[in-house]
Amino acid sequence: GATDVTMTYSVVDIAGINAVSSRILANAAAAMAGMATAEAPPIEGGKPLVGATMFGVTTPCVTAARERLEELGYEVLVFHATGTGGQSMEALMRGGFVTASLDVTTTELADDLVGGVLSAGPDRLEAAGELGIPQVVSLGALDMVNFGPLDSVPAEFGDRLLYKHNPTVTLMRTTLEECAELGRRIGLKLSRATGPVTLFVPLRGVSLIAVEGQPFHDPEADRALFDGLREALDPGVDVRELDTDINDPAFAHAMADTLHAHYGAWAAKGVRA
Repeated sequence: GATDVTMTYSVVDIAGINAVSSRILANAAAAMAGMATAEAPPIEGGKPLVGATMFGVTTPCVTAARERLEELGYEVLVFHATGTGGQSMEALMRGGFVTASLDVTTTELADDLVGGVLSAGPDRLEAAGELGIPQVVSLGALDMVNFGPLDSVPAEFGDRLLYKHNPTVTLMRTTLEECAELGRRIGLKLSRATGPVTLFVPLRGVSLIAVEGQPFHDPEADRALFDGLREALDPGVDVRELDTDINDPAFAHAMADTLHAHYGAWAAKGVRA
């Protein structure tokens, strides 16, 4: 799951102690003892920790935003949006470690809706809002649902637009109806937030392969996503629609600067975790 569990393979079945299992069990015990007695390296500076979500198709955006936030004095923890990545980030929020959210890549919600392999569960995108910590959110990779190799895609999706990302990853374009529902779900989640939140909408594409000329370019599906958001969002939620794609440096810098402003106002109120 979302915890740092360490596994030691037994090699042989645990059916009594023998020459092999005794060595492996002794190594496991030594590893536990070592971890229990070791001192963690000191963390210098005490910089605020920002959690950011990234996918290959949103890497330029997150990289530019991370660099800007680091210039502004933050430490940015990047989580790959593969299900456990989103869960891990939100677990660290609930644990009081991550105190600001740069949730660029909300693609795990598409997998949860449609049945892909990278779902983080139906509660994804709720922790920051419940805790009241600053968050800046976007729509990264909501153009896709993730599956394994091409022959692992369920038969019910045989007539859908599929893109072979590599031999082990197949992407499926979200439909107009799915995008509309994703917009509504995100809108409802953000409307319930108890802290500062801004939603950034990239009008020219939510991933590297959703821009004009790329295989998942679908203006009608994107429009359904945006309309679903507008339908469900509370009027009080700050929404910034930019006439760029998500990986434009100007889009990334605007997200980072907005999170910085939110965090400054939030910390000034004396609620820093």
